[in-house]
Amino acid sequence: MMLGASMKYNFDEAEGRAVGSVIRMRGLILDRALSVEEVVTERHPPLSKTWETRGTVRLLVIGSYRMGFRISPARSVCSLNVRIEYNLPTRLPDRLLGRLLGGFYANWCVTKMTAGAIAHFRPAPQTP
Repeated sequence: MMLGASMKYNFDEAEGRAVGSVIRMRGLILDRALSVEEVVTERHPPLSKTWETRGTVRLLVIGSYRMGFRISPARSVCSLNVRIEYNLPTRLPDRLLGRLLGGFYANWCVTKMTAGAIAHFRPAPQTP
């Protein structure tokens, strides 16, 4: 996480691997409590997955959001599309901060997901 934030994850039985699965996150940043609950809304392994927030979102620079990815075959490689659609926070101080930093945070999230996917699908080194 950014700025020394830490988040604890709580998964349901499906562990985020089924439509309707719930992931809860709680944490702190700069001594401020954060919490968000996500639900998986679409999943077609290994090609796509979408999840979104539900309930009250307590984050610093973004409010409710929908995130997802889609992998498309493209010749001998694959194309990865990672997306996030987000609203600004509802509280005024957070909303102002969101106007300044929300885009940077959204880009950080997408970059982290993309890097994770690349690392996951990178071929193992060949041994002679």
